[in-house]
Amino acid sequence: MHYQFNRQSLRLRGYDYSKEGLYFITICCQDRIHRFGKIVNGVMILNDAGKQTEICWMAIPKHFTNVVLHDFVVMPNHIHGIVEITAPLVRAKHFSPSHIWANDDLPIRHGTSRTVGSIVRGFKIGVTKWFIENHNKKNIWQRNYYEHIIRNENAYQNISNYIQNNPLNWEEDKFYLQ
Repeated sequence: MHYQFNRQSLRLRGYDYSKEGLYFITICCQDRIHRFGKIVNGVMILNDAGKQTEICWMAIPKHFTNVVLHDFVVMPNHIHGIVEITAPLVRAKHFSPSHIWANDDLPIRHGTSRTVGSIVRGFKIGVTKWFIENHNKKNIWQRNYYEHIIRNENAYQNISNYIQNNPLNWEEDKFYLQ
């Protein structure tokens, strides 16, 4: 039997995701597997994979010069972060895909879009390459990602607080504990 999947976009229809602004991003691990460490007494304890994930996130501005990082947290099975595009994104630097992104090599091909999606894609590739080289695992990330356009200071403060308190609230976060 052949099934057709009607995959709907999570993006806001017609919105230009390359334009200046603040974006709240959540990227989840495939099957919500805990890959990056554990929460102990409300504190995230990163394992090697979690540390590499943090390194890859912090490297984003090296590859997208018009991006500023705000609050960010690595959780056992997902990450949250706020990225700010300070000017319309231009094509990212082109690097050889045979290197890990954390070593300043972003595996982006010619013609890659210049949007929030390209930032997330580059980040996911960097972490995945590390997993392949160190644990021979490929399927690290859930397909797609969640984003929210931050439209005002109040929303920014609420999201910032949510990110900062995410480890403290882990026990109540039933979605991510499954």
